[in-house]
Amino acid sequence: MYKALHISPMVPSYNIRETAAFFTGILAFETLMDADGYGIVYKDNLTIHILNAGTDIGEMEFYLEVDDINTLWDNVKDKLAQIKVKPPFNREYGMREFHVIIPHTKTLLFVGQAII
Repeated sequence: MYKALHISPMVPSYNIRETAAFFTGILAFETLMDADGYGIVYKDNLTIHILNAGTDIGEMEFYLEVDDINTLWDNVKDKLAQIKVKPPFNREYGMREFHVIIPHTKTLLFVGQAII
């Protein structure tokens, strides 16, 4: 068989640069590619591909698991003032999470950390 190294979501966006700016400006990702119709941002060993949406895009979700959700929240909450967000809360399945609608997309980002 083979070893899967990681999976990269592909997020359709109505404004690739603004969507990439959300990841770089708020979640401290860096730009790997900035081309017409396509962008890639990365952090640590993770990449997110951002592509042009058609006239209509479906909804999607993905989960970003982090090692210190409370510190991350403290660092980003003021930057999320104009973005639809659900502040941190504990889930019955043992995760602490906050939820964010990624700008210029129909994508819900779950950010979570296991409750120890």
